[in-house]
Amino acid sequence: MIKTNELRGVIAKNGYSQSDIAAKIGVTPKTFYEKMKNGVFGSDEIQVMIDVLHIDDPMPIFFAKE
Repeated sequence: MIKTNELRGVIAKNGYSQSDIAAKIGVTPKTFYEKMKNGVFGSDEIQVMIDVLHIDDPMPIFFAKE
């Protein structure tokens, strides 16, 4: 389960919009918002976000337990 609120915070902290990140992972903003709503991203998309957003510890955000 992805902690979307934390991910939104990291995106904002790095000066990006969600649309910017959508472009970087190769999806439309609409698709990105849908993925955020469902909390589901592919492993390749997660890796791009980790790299682009300089996330040192991705476990609490992308692999959070309920």
